[in-house]
Amino acid sequence: MKLTIKNLFIILCSFTILSCNSQKTGSFKPKEIYKSDQLVITQVSENSFIHTSYKQTNDFGNVPCNGLVVKNSNETIVFDTPINDKSSEELIQWITDHLHAKINAVIPTHFHDDSMGGLQAFHSHHIPSYSYVKTIELGKKNNFVVSENSFSDSVVLKVGNEKVIAKFFGEGHTKDNSVCYFPAEHILFGGCLLKELEAGKGYLGDANVSAWSATVEKVKKEYPDVKLVVPGHGDYGDGKLLDYTIKLFRNQ
Repeated sequence: MKLTIKNLFIILCSFTILSCNSQKTGSFKPKEIYKSDQLVITQVSENSFIHTSYKQTNDFGNVPCNGLVVKNSNETIVFDTPINDKSSEELIQWITDHLHAKINAVIPTHFHDDSMGGLQAFHSHHIPSYSYVKTIELGKKNNFVVSENSFSDSVVLKVGNEKVIAKFFGEGHTKDNSVCYFPAEHILFGGCLLKELEAGKGYLGDANVSAWSATVEKVKKEYPDVKLVVPGHGDYGDGKLLDYTIKLFRNQ
């Protein structure tokens, strides 16, 4: 082929398109996309957003508490509520105004307030809620607002054309801690069952430390293709968070 100016232009355009596609399919660069005094939202993939609110504690100071929003086709599902109704209301409004999406469901993963403390705000917007049956039982005993729907082992919910899975694997941080998985993006929300790298053991008042490692090993076996792991507190990461948590509580 004779290398004319026209042919050179076509080659350069093709290279540019390939380059752009390569960048698009490459690793997503996380970015903080919303911040107020009580709520921070960080986009960690094309369709997943960590919501972080803050709990003031006597033993650990002002603790950041994570949840997750996953999105597909203008629908979302929320894993864990922010710490209270005020910050939950803020999250609901952000999803409505900025993602322009419907909230199909909220899934609190255990009975502590850093998981279900803002549940009433979701109920006020007629958003369905789902929790493991023991989470509802323990929540009622502690006079918390609890989820309207229960599951005994796992539940699969639709978000747009995709699905999410919430499942109980065993005791650990609490007797009821479940985890949520978004297969479309291989993202695991481990809640307080999972620890960020280099974290201590944290609050153990309702824990079963002897069962903790075995429970996380079951999670790891169930989701071997996990790419991103979000703990209940601290920085997210990859499958190393599973290994770190297993090691932290092994032989307790």
